[in-house]
Order: sequence, then structure tokens, then C-alpha cells
Amino acid sequence: MIPLPWRPALPLTTERLVLRVHESGDMEDMLVFHSDAEVVRYLPWPVRDRALVEEALAKRLSQGTVEREGDWLVLAMELRETGQVIGEVLLKVDSVEEHRAELGYAMNAEFHGRGLAREAAEAILSLGIHELQLDRVVAHLDARNPASARLLERLGFTLTRSYEEEFKGELAPGLEYGLDVART
Repeated sequence: MIPLPWRPALPLTTERLVLRVHESGDMEDMLVFHSDAEVVRYLPWPVRDRALVEEALAKRLSQGTVEREGDWLVLAMELRETGQVIGEVLLKVDSVEEHRAELGYAMNAEFHGRGLAREAAEAILSLGIHELQLDRVVAHLDARNPASARLLERLGFTLTRSYEEEFKGELAPGLEYGLDVART
């Protein structure tokens, strides 16, 4: 069983990023990618105006710990060089008993294609694998988002199933990717 509550030692530092709990000063940076229709097209939230981003940020301020199954650890992706928050990376404890979590991420379109999402995902996966002893990590995505599929494949995930589901008012093709953690 995954030991909860989980209070990971934060921040995580990578070559180019600091992954940390969101702070109230992240509002303007979050607004950029939460209000971008292209960024949120495949994400489970709508294009957000300032008021909705304020609500989302208020919730994220307390998502640096995981108290129970189903909770998300949500970390801001801050560029080490500038301090700008360019996205977020998420890990949801999906099943305590099965040592399973779900990975998610969103990033400012200006920074796509630079390997930053991969850098953030590798760091949060390592944290979850080592601290929570995860056996499996899954990720769900819209099949019309090939960039996300390529990222997951670079991380070692494999396609486990395809499905259709109601998404933002339409029937959409979904994909589930999985990563089985090898214990040595």
C-alpha cells in the first residue's frame, strides 16, 4: 500500500526547471497557458478567464501533498533561469492498493518542443517511483494529440488501450498509456 499522507520534499530541481508548489504570485504566468485555447484543447478544463484561473490557483496552493487516494500532486514548472512559470506537472495517486498513479502535464505553448515537459515528467515520475514505490503509472490523452503521445513514448510508456468518451461536449477518441515500473 502507498503510504499516505505523502508530503514530498520539494522543490525538485532539474537542469532547467524548479518544480514546486504553486504560489499566489503565479497568477499571471498561469493565465497565459490556462487561457490559451490551443493549450487546453485536449485538457479536461475549459479556456479559463482571470476569475477561473484565480479559482484554479487557489486550489493548487494546497496541492503539494497527497492526503488520500484520488488526490493530485500539482507542481508548477518554473524556469530556473528566469523564474517564469511555464506549465505544471501532475501526479495523481490513482490506487493506493495497486501502487498506481496517473501522470498529467500542461505547458505554455511558447515552450513546446524544447524537452521541458519531458524533463518535468521524468522528475515527478522519479519522485513517485522512489517515494511511493509505484508499480504502474498511467496517462490518458485525446488521440488527436500526437505530441503528447510522442512524449509518453519517449518516457517509456506504451499504448494499452483506446476508447471513446464524452469530452467537452463531443464524443472523442481517447488513449491510455501505461508504464510498468521494473523493480531491481
